Amino acid sequence: MKIVIINYGAGNIQSIKFAIKRLGYDAVLSSDAEEIKAADKVIFPGVGEASSAMKMLLNSGLDKIIPTLKQPVLGICLGMQLMCHSSEEGNTEGLGIFDVDVVKFNNEVKVPQIGWNQIANLKSDLFNGIADKEHIYLVHSFYAPLCKETIAESEYGLKYSAALAKDNFYGTQFHPEKSSDVGEKILGNFLKNI
Repeated sequence: MKIVIINYGAGNIQSIKFAIKRLGYDAVLSSDAEEIKAADKVIFPGVGEASSAMKMLLNSGLDKIIPTLKQPVLGICLGMQLMCHSSEEGNTEGLGIFDVDVVKFNNEVKVPQIGWNQIANLKSDLFNGIADKEHIYLVHSFYAPLCKETIAESEYGLKYSAALAKDNFYGTQFHPEKSSDVGEKILGNFLKNI
């Protein structure tokens, strides 16, 4: 199985690569459109600020490639947010895969949300073997509201989308590669069951 992690300069790439290695697979880092299109599974990571990350995608032409992919694609954290319609962070237009707009947490909660939180209402094979209320690791100031594409939710002042799915595209607001055994199982489900 060929697993490609999209390398566009805004990723927590090494920790994802190590997590995949622990599951017994190898992943290739690539920004090459043909290599990405030829992969069996694609992981779209992201750490940082939405508008500058989107600029990197635009400059590399990957903004045109990612929405056309036919194989399973997993966006992680900012990667998931960039797959949405837009983000309030830097007033950024996203890739428009998920039909939801990313917004900032209000001032009633401390931002960014950093640390462990629970996921609930799990609705996908991505969560096979994962119990409701398991803990995952998050670092974010912006979130995708609950919508028809929500497949898991979390709560921080309000309920929001912890994960999204549409067709062959999946996204997690949390970092599976930093979420201990639960995250490893979710990553394993993506590689084996999706």
